Order: sequence, then C-alpha cells, then structure tokens
Amino acid sequence: MSNSVFAALVGSTFMLSALSATAAPRVAVDIPPVHSLVAQVMEGVGAPELLISGGSSPHGYALRPSEARVLQSADLVVWVGQNLTPWLGLALPKLAGNATVIELAEVPETHLLDFRDSVVFDASSDQHDEGHDDHEDHAEHDDHDHDEHHEDEDEHDHDHSGYDPHMWLDPDNASAWLGVIAAELSILDPENAALYVANAKAGQANLEQLSAEIDTLLDPVHGGRYVVFHDGYQYFGQKFDMPAAGAIRLSDASDPSPARIAEIRAAVQEGDITCVFSEPQFNPALINPVFEGTEARVVVADPLGALLDPGPSLYGVVLRDLASGLAKCLQ
Repeated sequence: MSNSVFAALVGSTFMLSALSATAAPRVAVDIPPVHSLVAQVMEGVGAPELLISGGSSPHGYALRPSEARVLQSADLVVWVGQNLTPWLGLALPKLAGNATVIELAEVPETHLLDFRDSVVFDASSDQHDEGHDDHEDHAEHDDHDHDEHHEDEDEHDHDHSGYDPHMWLDPDNASAWLGVIAAELSILDPENAALYVANAKAGQANLEQLSAEIDTLLDPVHGGRYVVFHDGYQYFGQKFDMPAAGAIRLSDASDPSPARIAEIRAAVQEGDITCVFSEPQFNPALINPVFEGTEARVVVADPLGALLDPGPSLYGVVLRDLASGLAKCLQ
C-alpha cells in the first residue's frame, strides 16, 4: 500500500471518528451521582456535562455563564427535580427550551419518600412511598412545553411537604433511571441505540452486585443507631434497612434552629446513639453542640461525591463509601 493511500485511509478514519464524536448528543446533568449514571450509558459514544460540582450544595446554587451555555446547547437535560434544585426548574424553560428534559422525580418507576421535618425519626417514618399512582404517563419525555409542565407541578406538591429529593441513594431508582436515560438517548441518537441499551443493562447488573455487597457490609451493624447532619439519607436507610435516628438539618439543608439542636442533643444523650454523619459541604461546627461530652463518633459522608472525580465510576464509589463509613462508625 502506498504512503498516499495509507494517509488517505487514516485521514478518512479520523474524519469518521470526529463526525461520530460531533454527532454524540449534548447532555447536561445536574449533580455528580446522576452525571455518573448518564456517563455509564454514554460510555463509548460521548460524555455528559456536569452543571453542579460536587463541592457545591445543589439547594441554592447559582449557575455560572459557562454552565448556562451548556444548558443552551444541550440536546438532553437530566436533573433530579424541583425539590433539590428549584432554581434549575426556573432556568430550564429559558435556557433549554428546545432540549429533551428528564426530571427523575417524575419518572414513574422512581420510588419517592416524603420530606420529613421532624428532628427524631420514628422507626416507621422511612416506610411511606409517595409513589406515582396519580402521575400521568411520562413516557414522552421529549415534550418541550415547559410552561405547561411547570403549571402542572402543583399537583405533585413540590415543596417541603412533598418528596425527599435524595432518591439517587436508592440503587433501585438508579437502575430504573439507567433504562430511561438509554431510551431517551436512543431516540436522540438511534445509530448508537444498541450501545446505550447494552451499557444500561451492564450498569443495572453492576447495581445488583453493589446492593448485595452493601447488604453484606452492613449486616454486622444492623440495629445500630446514628444521626445525620442533613436529612438526605432516608432512601439509603430504607433500601438497606439502616434508618437514621434523627437529623440536625432538614432535607433542604436549611440551618437548624436552637430548639432543633437542643432536641437532637437530647435524643443523642438518651438514645444510645453512637455515630453521626457529617458532610464536606456543610459547617461541621454545628455538630459540636450536639455531640459535646458524648462518646459518639463522627464520620464524613459524601452523598454527592464532592471529594471524587466525576465519571462513570463515581456512583458506585459514593454508595460503597457511605456503607463503609457507616459500618466502621457503628462497629
């Protein structure tokens, strides 16, 4: 083969690769754990863009101009929902009006739990599933009428009396989302549909294995009592039968009142609580008044993957680290 023919073939291959990369759907995702799931499905085709870095709290985030441009150019936006990032719900119609939008809280298969405002949790408080019985069929995620979408949101009680938005910490939810993400990407990019579906199925198999590993890891400490800095773990607690006993802050990460701190401190002193989950995003000084003078151990939990590099493996690391930290803290 002559050098000129070889060069032409190499050039053609490069051009095809470039075209394939250019043709990959442009996907914007809100938080690192969900970004990880989307990255798993897109592996071998492209990579999604992350809007909110793990080191930032999603509850009150302000988009940078570069992140607004990511939304403006997106073909697909995947986000948790109004109760986690209400500001994003306002931005989407303005910045991503032509994009397909998957709001994971609205996916019919998503297991939802109620928002809690109590300080100490009853043993049965993790067991209510808000469900989707009254939801309309959301199979058509490519409906771009965002104004109508937001007018209808009152039906779903997207406020403090509604759902707890930390549903990614239940791997059963993550498994359902992998399938939904693959289906939407297949519509946007039918040439790579088989790869999206295969990636999603591989991810679902990995989640089954992950759940079994976590069950084994937590088995020796079942019944152990712990409290959390921020009420964002009830999905994890219900899935693995390890409910928290209480929380210093609410699910929306609002600052605790002195009365709330006093109540959780009393619960710690009276309730044989031996462990507390802190978080890298929040002020650890709030923990000191609660646990001062007790023997409770503090472990840093990272439900958003704030300390991890974004990518396909992040989701599994987040859940393994939560389980490992809880097991060590309670032993």
